[in-house]
Amino acid sequence: MILLSPSSGFFQCTHTLFSSDWATWIQLKEFARKNAANALSVGNMVMGMSSILCSLNGHHHAACWLVLIGYLLDLADGAVARHLNACSALGAKLDDFADFTTFGIATSLLLRTDDLPDNILSMCYFLSVFIRLCFFSSGIPFMYRGLPCTYPSAILASASLLSGGNTTLLRLVAVAMILFMSSQNFYPHDRVLESQAWKKVVFAGGVVMVFCFSFPPVCVYYLLWSVSYILFPTSLWSSKLNSSCCRSFQSNLRCHLTPFKNAQKLLPKLSLVTPSPVGHVTPQFVELTEKLIT
Repeated sequence: MILLSPSSGFFQCTHTLFSSDWATWIQLKEFARKNAANALSVGNMVMGMSSILCSLNGHHHAACWLVLIGYLLDLADGAVARHLNACSALGAKLDDFADFTTFGIATSLLLRTDDLPDNILSMCYFLSVFIRLCFFSSGIPFMYRGLPCTYPSAILASASLLSGGNTTLLRLVAVAMILFMSSQNFYPHDRVLESQAWKKVVFAGGVVMVFCFSFPPVCVYYLLWSVSYILFPTSLWSSKLNSSCCRSFQSNLRCHLTPFKNAQKLLPKLSLVTPSPVGHVTPQFVELTEKLIT
């Protein structure tokens, strides 16, 4: 008995130690799961703040580059949150704050010059992003009302780098982007990392380009990427839904649209235009939802 006591005590201590380490590891893993997407949103915000500082200190090239990195982080954070089942109210707020910092303040400063008209345009762009984030939620799953501010920022940053900061070109692009963001048109959620494989390849190409290539090909790549979303939102970039997503889509859609005045007449048509489990958000669906909420 005397000889066995130290041995049993040793094994008990070892078991307790490993149990404690395992519990700590599980807690750390759970913490990482819940906050991975939040970390990406914070990274986006850091890119935005860094871009602001670069703009204020005259480092225009670096400011544009940081906006493009923020663009990638913004496309990734929502996908990571949904993949890890870690969506939260905190994450949504962080994402909005990060978008406002990077695609509102930082991007508007890319338009700033010593001329009063350019400064007014910069403020108008800033306000359009603010209005877009605050008031233009469509309330419809997988849909945006107005062009998401991510894409105008990528276009402005790329155009600025390619043109060497040509003010005339930037003014024209900024006005066009303000009109797109302020429009009542619907844009499908692209879900770049959650649908077709080719979209994931496009995103991976964006990551490789921004870190491994010189700025002319990078800017052309991001311009084509963003402009294609504006020109072909439903035919090219709409979400391809799996069966569970589709069922959730239909249920949430009916819940959101029932209160509208045209719902009783038009909701029966949903089955004709709502995406099938292997389909896309279609132009017919966009047209129907516009009728429902107007």
